[in-house]
Amino acid sequence: MTTLPASPPTQAGPPADVARVLLCDDSAVIRGAIGRMLDSDPAVRVVARVANGQQALEAVQRERFDVAVLDIEMPVMDGMTALPLLLRADPGLRVIMASTLTTRGADIALQALRLGAADYVPKPSVAAIADDSFRRELLAKVKGLARLRRRERAPAGPARGPMAPSRPAGREAPLLLAVGSSTGGPQALFTLVQGLGCAVPVPVVITQHMPATFTPILAEHLTRLGGLPCAEACDGEALQPGRIHLARGDRHLLVEGRAGALRARLSDAPAENFCRPAVDPMLRSAAAACGGRVLVVMLTGMGHDGREGTRAVIEAGGAALAQDEATSVVWGMPGAIALAGLCHRVLPLPALAPCVLDMLRLSALRASPGARP
Repeated sequence: MTTLPASPPTQAGPPADVARVLLCDDSAVIRGAIGRMLDSDPAVRVVARVANGQQALEAVQRERFDVAVLDIEMPVMDGMTALPLLLRADPGLRVIMASTLTTRGADIALQALRLGAADYVPKPSVAAIADDSFRRELLAKVKGLARLRRRERAPAGPARGPMAPSRPAGREAPLLLAVGSSTGGPQALFTLVQGLGCAVPVPVVITQHMPATFTPILAEHLTRLGGLPCAEACDGEALQPGRIHLARGDRHLLVEGRAGALRARLSDAPAENFCRPAVDPMLRSAAAACGGRVLVVMLTGMGHDGREGTRAVIEAGGAALAQDEATSVVWGMPGAIALAGLCHRVLPLPALAPCVLDMLRLSALRASPGARP
């Protein structure tokens, strides 16, 4: 096992607000490249670099880390074998799985999320690992997950309620539930979809920033949760109540039609907010097709994709919920709509599904004959 040189006795260790990282990959080239990326940020320090899961377990048993970046395929002990052992040794450790950009790699990475991993990164080839987009994504996830761990360890402060509603919910019953997510999104989607169960009386559309290799596997894993069935959206298909239609990687998901006859359209229009699929075109098209009768849920994610689409929904008479900063890996996308005053409520992740179900029921009651204004 290779570790960074120990600090001289007269020097303190990394400051408490610096993310302490364990890097585990059997390739010395990958360890070096990823290690340099992480150490380039003063808020991150790679404390140990190891070559397999057994060495990672020994490192975790010796010292504390905030985040482990764990390769999947390694000799001696692979990542999937090591994952439960690492979490047993340190239940608060945040593990990011480094997956190859293959169907098998995607399936294993999403299995790992269901078994307790906090997130994944689709690992590019050695030739492409210098891509700055990979560096930005990895650093965002490492720093965000380390912040969540530090928050758990910190003494509880005075209780604070959710942000006060900045606007009332739409009075007409939503025809569509539209969800946007990015960094940290798969794990958040698992929580949201499990909480919704089978009781959603409208179609659900989701745009998650994700490579094309991963989106069909994400759909399978969401279906396995046992609630709403999920599949990648097909061009021209009808949007069915009680079903999740997931944007395909590298295609925008648009909503067309009218009340009771909504359908999906796939678009290869240019990326928006550096993303395809992007949340904004989905929400803009949904606002137009549904006459504003859309309920938006914005989950954790980097950047501000979804803000202008949410604005279109709100201006047409819809409503929006956002995940709060405390439970988001990155409070970029939900923070963007919250700070723009576009939210009905800002809530912790576990509270979003119950609020969605309540809003759907209340809106349906208001829309029913004889309901009070």
